[in-house]
Amino acid sequence: MTDLPAQRRPVTLFTGQWADLPFAEVCRLASEWGYDGLEICCWGDHFDVVKALESDSYIAEKRDLLEKHGLGVWAISNHLTGQAVCDHPIDDRHKSILHPEVYGDGDPEGVRTRAAERMQATAHAAAALGVSTVVGFTGSPIWHYVAMFPPVPEETIEAGYREFADRWNPILDAFDDAGVRFAHEVHPSEIAYDYYSTVKTLDAIGRRPAFGLNWDPSHMVWQDLDPAGFILDFPDRIYHVDCKDTRVRVGDGRRGRLSSHLSWGDPRRGWDFVSTGRGDVPWEDCFRALNSIGYDGPISIEWEDAGMDRLHGAPEALDFVRDLNAITPPAASFDAAFSADR
Repeated sequence: MTDLPAQRRPVTLFTGQWADLPFAEVCRLASEWGYDGLEICCWGDHFDVVKALESDSYIAEKRDLLEKHGLGVWAISNHLTGQAVCDHPIDDRHKSILHPEVYGDGDPEGVRTRAAERMQATAHAAAALGVSTVVGFTGSPIWHYVAMFPPVPEETIEAGYREFADRWNPILDAFDDAGVRFAHEVHPSEIAYDYYSTVKTLDAIGRRPAFGLNWDPSHMVWQDLDPAGFILDFPDRIYHVDCKDTRVRVGDGRRGRLSSHLSWGDPRRGWDFVSTGRGDVPWEDCFRALNSIGYDGPISIEWEDAGMDRLHGAPEALDFVRDLNAITPPAASFDAAFSADR
């Protein structure tokens, strides 16, 4: 357990939902709101992995812009490219999220190969920027079997985990070479999306230290998982924290947890994202759990509330997380009180 106050953890803004804005504008906004830094996404003009490796001036320009606005960076994100590494099927959905050089002609195996190469490059680009964590998705060759009908043989599922390991171990070798860790976001449509699938995923790669977890409770709550318990179950694997909230709306006999193929923000959905602090995540329990495992990395706010103006919601979420971040680790405050009496 850390003996440092929890408020020492920096609070950052994940730029993935702001990639429609120039990076310079996001820096300005985050600084004005009072954020400590950014979790920078690798799309839009926010961070280009190839340019970062080809040009020293590119990294310097990003650093200068961050310093101008008093912002730090502790992690970058490449969710979109990571998704294609072992996804099935590869189709037009991927064309809409991938860099044209990665998608290429759309041949599925070619897409997976180029995505893997880009993720290896991401590790080295992160190191060049001076950060030690890359957050992202893995994709999954077996997610489309989640309903388990038609019946799926156990060997098919086991083969999916082996394929994940075969495709990701070479990427993790590059992460080891770069001295960077990968934080997989536990999330539906990924190889690890709940407790048991996370155990299987870690076992599939021999629990190598290069692969850890990005804890984001929003997708846990609507699956009826305990997000605070998840932290305690994987204390040595929480490499990064994203704060995103969820509100569950089931109970009227119509709105189910699978959400009926309705778009984000549709009030008929059985669950949806809401501004941090306005949903069903047990935030205080979660932050106490983070304190108990000694997590001292960044707390990143991921804005994804389709029903609220983000220019209002992002600073509101920052205030909420600042209050949570002030919860002192129990041993530090408790021991200090008793020491004062002696």
